[in-house]
Amino acid sequence: MINYFIFGISYAFACVVQPGPFQVFLLSQSLTKGWRKTLPLVFAPLMSDIPIIILVLLVLKNVPHEVVIILQCFGGMFLLYLAFHAYKTWFKFNQNIIRDISPQKNVFKAVIINLLNPNPYLGWSLIMGPLLIKGWSENPMNGIILLIGFYGSMIICSIVMVVLFAAARNFGQRVIRISIGISVIAFALFGLYQLWSGLTEIISRV
Repeated sequence: MINYFIFGISYAFACVVQPGPFQVFLLSQSLTKGWRKTLPLVFAPLMSDIPIIILVLLVLKNVPHEVVIILQCFGGMFLLYLAFHAYKTWFKFNQNIIRDISPQKNVFKAVIINLLNPNPYLGWSLIMGPLLIKGWSENPMNGIILLIGFYGSMIICSIVMVVLFAAARNFGQRVIRISIGISVIAFALFGLYQLWSGLTEIISRV
């Protein structure tokens, strides 16, 4: 059970610290309106992810278990790709990386962008979805703990980023670069774990 909790926390952290439209939206709002008015917006992913989760799980629950295992392997490769992309972001990081992305004006637009963004669908199809189904089949508490760890970590990390940028922009930028460096390691480790777990199960079935 603890493994699912750790994965949920680590994967959410690695995702949150990657510069993207929603992160820029939060940070720009914290700078212009202050952290108190921005904090409620960190819950926007909960609204946008619900239909994505339902759609992906409905599909995965109706495919053979072997397909889920194969998707788990692809998820491992996808995590390694994210690790490489995070490394490039960390290596080229500068003070303007956040400002170069146009911020959204309200939470509704941020939710729509997340719904139209392929990354949540890929994340849930290749990583979170198969892992949630696997954990739930072992023990429903595993699935619940995974979701709690993932969304709890996502909300807490977003809150920390909002407060940091509202308090001190330059300090916040340095913290984000360090966080991105940590996310490289997290993505790589969990990518290797996903591949090992999936390939081990495939070999055991041969």
